[in-house]
Amino acid sequence: MSLSASHLPARSFPLNGHFALKLLVLAVLGLLVAGPLVRILLETLSLDAISAWSDVTTGRLSRNLLWVPLTNTLILGVGVACGCVLIGGFLAWLVVMTDVPFRRTIGLMATMPFMIPSFATSLAWGSLFRNSRVGGQSGFLEGLGLTIPDWLAWGMIPTLIVLIAHYYSLAFTVIAAALATVNSDLVEAAQIAGAKSRRILLGIVLPVAMPAVVAGASLTFAGAVSNFAAPALLGLPVRMQTMATRLYGLIEVGQTSRGYVVAILLIAVSALFLWLGNKVISGRRSYATITGKGGRAKRFDLGTARLPLFMVALFICLVTTVVPVIILIASSLAPSSSALFSNWTVHYWTGLSNPSIAQGQPGIWENPFIMSATSLTVDLGIAVAITSSIIGLIVAYVLARDGKGPLAGLINQISFLPLLVPGIAFGAAYIALFGAPIGPLPALYGTFPLLLIAGTAYLLPFSVQTGRAVISQVSGDLDESARMTGAGMMRRLVAITVPLASRGLAAGGLIVFVKIMRDLSLVVLLFTPTTPLLSVLAYRYASEGFTQFANAITVVILVISIAATLMANQLQAKSQPWLKS
Repeated sequence: MSLSASHLPARSFPLNGHFALKLLVLAVLGLLVAGPLVRILLETLSLDAISAWSDVTTGRLSRNLLWVPLTNTLILGVGVACGCVLIGGFLAWLVVMTDVPFRRTIGLMATMPFMIPSFATSLAWGSLFRNSRVGGQSGFLEGLGLTIPDWLAWGMIPTLIVLIAHYYSLAFTVIAAALATVNSDLVEAAQIAGAKSRRILLGIVLPVAMPAVVAGASLTFAGAVSNFAAPALLGLPVRMQTMATRLYGLIEVGQTSRGYVVAILLIAVSALFLWLGNKVISGRRSYATITGKGGRAKRFDLGTARLPLFMVALFICLVTTVVPVIILIASSLAPSSSALFSNWTVHYWTGLSNPSIAQGQPGIWENPFIMSATSLTVDLGIAVAITSSIIGLIVAYVLARDGKGPLAGLINQISFLPLLVPGIAFGAAYIALFGAPIGPLPALYGTFPLLLIAGTAYLLPFSVQTGRAVISQVSGDLDESARMTGAGMMRRLVAITVPLASRGLAAGGLIVFVKIMRDLSLVVLLFTPTTPLLSVLAYRYASEGFTQFANAITVVILVISIAATLMANQLQAKSQPWLKS
């Protein structure tokens, strides 16, 4: 009896410790994620701001404040989702299920466009297709004497093309993973029965991959409706508004209540379509595609179409990866966009102030403000990567080691909530929460801590997902053995989990670093002259007509992002050797 009693404290302590840790994690997530979203809603329900709802939805200005931007947003979302599924699905089918040559090269190139910021692709499009309708420099094609119609230079069509080129990588990744699970026995059985390739594709492969198709469409739709950069650079010059650009404009001119209403509605639109996608997937019939037998890929013989389809795939990949980078580099060296490949100069990189060039603007490496922005952006990326990784690891540890009960379910839901919130709306929520003093806490708007907190919260889902992946590699027996020797949770985490999963954690941190480096939607509302960031500076320079400077800054972002991405991929390959197969 005494032996049994002596074990009660030892058994109850870990349970109480886990419960306290869950409460602490829930409090942190509530402050970082739920708090700003609740605050932005409460701001619009106050007596002084409640009229903003009617102004936006039914007032005399509602057409311009909501309905026209909402229509444009939905057109972009649906158009981008359809285009991404078609292109990403085509490339995924080609790489996974056919004998097309250089499959791995195509697969690698198809994942790269998402590494390139959407504002970089938008700037490259403008350097090629811009016409003289809105003044400023003409694009390269117009400089050759070609007439570029307005619909190709500005507005909906170029925005659609740029967003499809940016987001189809998401659809490719999701659909390719699903196609890789299609059991070759199903295909072989259909071929023995005399089914043609088209019948097999539509009757077997497509139904099996349909959940991935819907998921890819949902993700790309959500990305398109929340994107700020492409509509701002290619749409605002001709007054094409989306909900993201309208939100930005309202906050910029001080109409914060109306801006918050638009932000809430934008969150609702994005969340609704993601929910509908999940509903479609969960409500459809499922198919078992992975059995106990060793699977092998069954590739379709393309025959005479092998080379033409390869050329089509190569063209898509080159146009969306290599061409934008070449255009940006050339534009940063050329005196004007109309002559991209002649009379190159390094003035926009290293030149001193010259009143006859770009209104006396010095090159980016001679501009102390841009150098300060470079340092601040890198510092922010490192800081967000560290803080997000630490919080994400603790959240993942709680969910992995004690993921049962309502508290764990709530933690899981809140930790992934930022995925439903467009970046610009999340930035608006943080202005609502921290834009004014809270008790003894001063207003944080325009400070580095606000950028750090907002970036950490917004990218937390990626850190939690990375944390779950690396913790799953560490056997729970090690953790249990250490617990039985009296080691506390933090000691077990620091002494066992982190060292064993360090490479995976570092790879996840680098991914977060890349995302915050090239993100514009989140930080565009949080930007102030005291907190300059490279992505916002590139946008400001482009919107003010200094194209070469904008492109040079974007090239710097690209170099840093691609280097960090390659490093992350290398670390993931070392920590998860099966990724090489």
